[in-house]
Amino acid sequence: MSQPTPPRADHPPVVVGNAVGSFAWGVLHDRHPALVERVRQATAYPAEQQHALDALLREIAEGGVIEPLNDTEPGAAQWRLWAKDHIGRCWADVPFLWAESYFYRKLLAALGYFAPGPWQGIDPFAPFKRAELMGTTVDSELAVLDEIPRLPAPQQDTTLLHASLWGNRADLGFQLSTGDSGLGERVTGLVVDDTAALWDLLADRPPGKVCLVADNAGPELLPDLVLADHLLTTDRASSVSLHIKPYPYYVSDATTSDVLDCLARMSAASGRAAEIGKRLRQAVTGGRLVLRTYPFACAPFPYEDMPDEIREEFASATLTVMKGDLNYRRLVGDRHWPATTPFSAGTAYFPGPVAALRTLKSDVITGLAPHTLTELEATGNAWRTSGTHALVQVRT
Repeated sequence: MSQPTPPRADHPPVVVGNAVGSFAWGVLHDRHPALVERVRQATAYPAEQQHALDALLREIAEGGVIEPLNDTEPGAAQWRLWAKDHIGRCWADVPFLWAESYFYRKLLAALGYFAPGPWQGIDPFAPFKRAELMGTTVDSELAVLDEIPRLPAPQQDTTLLHASLWGNRADLGFQLSTGDSGLGERVTGLVVDDTAALWDLLADRPPGKVCLVADNAGPELLPDLVLADHLLTTDRASSVSLHIKPYPYYVSDATTSDVLDCLARMSAASGRAAEIGKRLRQAVTGGRLVLRTYPFACAPFPYEDMPDEIREEFASATLTVMKGDLNYRRLVGDRHWPATTPFSAGTAYFPGPVAALRTLKSDVITGLAPHTLTELEATGNAWRTSGTHALVQVRT
């Protein structure tokens, strides 16, 4: 694709970052500058990269305007097309989804990630990812996998799905210690729970391909891989197509290197974690776990604008599972949807059955029951952005 589809009159306006105090404003105003400094401190970049980071900080400062990529930057021509309506405008005045994506592309350009030279291909976020993956908490989480076979089959399904949902907040040990009743009833942070519908959908069809569109690396990717193994070993899927980023993006988004790091982490563990790691490695070599990296994964547009090759991939799947907050925003559109808008309305364009597993970390949401929305609003808490709530939504 070269340009997004024109806006539709029946869709609400897109999210922008010019409302002071909003989540989008906070990301542009606070989070992005802080990330530049964090990247600077994590790796000993030379003077050229340091000066480029300084220039990026000046550009994204409050009141700064969007500048084009240097003509010599790989991929600059494509981004010039995508940016033609935004160059020269304030960062806070363009679609937030676009601004976020362009920031990360400019950060990689500043660090020489794509340009030939000694810094080509060096993941600036790798120090953060690896520190989390090698943490002692991960040892505890992997050890708890030994308890999973002792659960009734339905509880195994729900436990592993919700572990993937919550990512590194999964706390399998807590989940397993709370008894044998339905997990969905015990996780009070679930604002929508279509868990049963997801498993029913897979049970009603012959095993086929499941597309799992990953989100974060490290401890959050581990339960995604465990879920993929569960789908394969229980014959819910004949194959799993794992969609990851073709290059580092959004700090912790998963790449091929991150998948390999996770497989090595599991394989080096003991007990059931090592068994799962071995099975997944065999699934990769045997073609049952296929890694997919499409350029569109790093494009600044919603999935409604996906190219034909991805549309065909999703159309051929028994189910596509979208993991995480960013994928949710791209799935339904990063827009000011009324929270009670049906999930099916935001995903009507999608070419096959789709499920969203998402911890809430941004304002966009659809599919809430009116009484749920009333109860959440009455708390006075930032339930949309705090990461304390989550959802499982399915559209068949």
